[in-house]
Amino acid sequence: MHRNYVLTLTGPDRIGIVEEMTRLLLDRGGNVETSRMARLGGEFAVLMLVSLPEGRSADLDEGLGGLAGRGYKVTATPADRTYAEAHPGWLPYRIEVHGADHEGIIHEVASYLSRRGISIESMESECTPAPTSGVPLFAMTAEVVVPPGLADQGWEEGLDEIGRRLNLEIAATSAGNA
Repeated sequence: MHRNYVLTLTGPDRIGIVEEMTRLLLDRGGNVETSRMARLGGEFAVLMLVSLPEGRSADLDEGLGGLAGRGYKVTATPADRTYAEAHPGWLPYRIEVHGADHEGIIHEVASYLSRRGISIESMESECTPAPTSGVPLFAMTAEVVVPPGLADQGWEEGLDEIGRRLNLEIAATSAGNA
């Protein structure tokens, strides 16, 4: 029997850190189920959902302690089902946002979704300079799940209003029954 854990690591970027983390898992019979990794500023950040044989978490904590001793911030948290798995019948949607960057875009969208009881399953954002002008351009993609009763009530119209008010392109599309 396996148990899922969410592992996080942040610290100085260096060659080999991903290999070291995954070796710790493999040596304990674990597996990476899902992961996100990125250099953010000068720091490297890892977010992983891993499965580990029952009873091996203390062994994993010991291995991760070695990384913590070298200045990395590391956590291992037992994970339950996703919000979508815990709420069958909720409908998956993908939200994409594009436009000139300015403060508060993520907050506006997240606040709107939260007030309607819509759960964010994942979100990624970035700012890149426009090719000609160098103006910072914002892009965000979010995977969300919508309560069944809300799907037919036009909740997407509120995103359109945010887009008009903040001069952004916002599109919400059904992600099917993923």
